[in-house]
Amino acid sequence: MTKIDFLGTGTSTGVPELGCKCEVCLSTNPLDQRLRTSVLIHHKNKHILIDCGPDFRQQMMRSKNENIDAVLITHEHYDHVGGLDDLRPFSRQKTLPIFLEPSVAQKLRERMPYCLRAKAYPGVPNIELNELDIHRSFDFEGVEIIPIRVNHGRLPILGYRIGNMAFLTDLTDIPAQEYEKLRNLDILIIAALRKHQHVAHQTFEEAISKIDCIQSKRSYLIHASHHLGLYDELVNELPENVFLSYDGLIVEFE
Repeated sequence: MTKIDFLGTGTSTGVPELGCKCEVCLSTNPLDQRLRTSVLIHHKNKHILIDCGPDFRQQMMRSKNENIDAVLITHEHYDHVGGLDDLRPFSRQKTLPIFLEPSVAQKLRERMPYCLRAKAYPGVPNIELNELDIHRSFDFEGVEIIPIRVNHGRLPILGYRIGNMAFLTDLTDIPAQEYEKLRNLDILIIAALRKHQHVAHQTFEEAISKIDCIQSKRSYLIHASHHLGLYDELVNELPENVFLSYDGLIVEFE
């Protein structure tokens, strides 16, 4: 059994967005309130976090998950790495491995030298950066993880496949050769920012088009902004077996 805990499903500003008075930001429906995107995957008795944004502490308090075995990072933008310092409680008894591509590792070393130098500041998270060969799958304690190259506008970033689940955030396009890694999925988690064009994110319609191409059994939209619309209205526009995720959603599959 694999379980996916959707810790956060919103874009970089979260929903509601500060100062905004649109109908989504003023909605009292908790399904319209989104922290920054992150998921926790429970697979083969391992707990693998994908991205660790600035809402991580709040997300973990709400979810009541008490263990993380590894962290996968998709890219260096703050809404995906801003919570790494809050990994302290999860790394007191062990070194917590973080998997990421070399360019992202270098960015984190520049931003967080107090955590990532030989003589780290006392009390910082006990984390270890593991640089990936993005063209190869790797094994983490019996779990095969497959990096998937996607493009976030001009920025190359990573998605990941674990078992028959794949996570693709912040993308505009998927290089043709990467579709082979997305065959025979039970669950696809894929970003859909809003309905009108954005320079670095795909639209709702573009996400549905990629879902049609990949043909996973079930697909869940993430990284939504307030411009995507009200949850209760948008769910009526979704094709069969496509769902709009929300914070706190838990999905289980064999």
